[in-house]
Amino acid sequence: MRPAILRLLLLLALGAVAAGWAMHRERGTKLPEIHTFSIVARDPATGELGVAVESKYFSVGSVVPWARAGVGAVATQALAKTTYGSEGLRLMAGGKSPREALDILTAADDGREQRQVGIIDAKGRTAAFTGAECFPWCGHREGENFCVQGNLLAGEQVLAAMAEAFERARKIDGTELADWLMAALEAGQAAGGDRRGEQSAALLVVREHGGLGGDSDRYIDLRVEDHAHPIAELARLLALHKQFHEATHRAVRGKGE
Repeated sequence: MRPAILRLLLLLALGAVAAGWAMHRERGTKLPEIHTFSIVARDPATGELGVAVESKYFSVGSVVPWARAGVGAVATQALAKTTYGSEGLRLMAGGKSPREALDILTAADDGREQRQVGIIDAKGRTAAFTGAECFPWCGHREGENFCVQGNLLAGEQVLAAMAEAFERARKIDGTELADWLMAALEAGQAAGGDRRGEQSAALLVVREHGGLGGDSDRYIDLRVEDHAHPIAELARLLALHKQFHEATHRAVRGKGE
């Protein structure tokens, strides 16, 4: 290829990149944005708290899910601000309700209209926020001991399917919070999920002394960073987790029956 043509192609590529950045500057945003669907939930029988999430985004599990046993769980997404996770948990640990914590977080954030957050505490109280500038379809739905939220979705039916699947799953004997969260993700994807497709997913469940040797609260912490079918792969990893920790899972299921 001639040098003149190479230079022209390079200039065109640089122009496209610059245009993309200019568009995001006009919206007052920073790349990248995390368009996704997620659920935060609690098992009142065991006290477990958890988050499950899927997105057309690399390593969504490193950004969205936050949880602390005996305190609560947070999903921070859209133009995700990770301090919503850490600060949200700190505020709830200090006695704030999810709604009070969320109000404090958003009041101090000039970029709040580009955020989406779902929060649940150890009492099962929920709060959610979807900023006016999140990409449609976007929204959230609060239920008993759970909250689902998403942006850039195929439609409202994604959240409806997630909520219904979670409610059905938790009535099945011999199951636990991780199973209910997975059921919600699977239903959300079947209803259309993220309009751009699939890439990564994560499942985080905490309970007091639930980690290895009882030294942490990370009972289940699984991530699929990049996969053609991340939810299916996450379900496979959960099944493996149960095999390796069969006695622990059996004990947890027994508390919920």
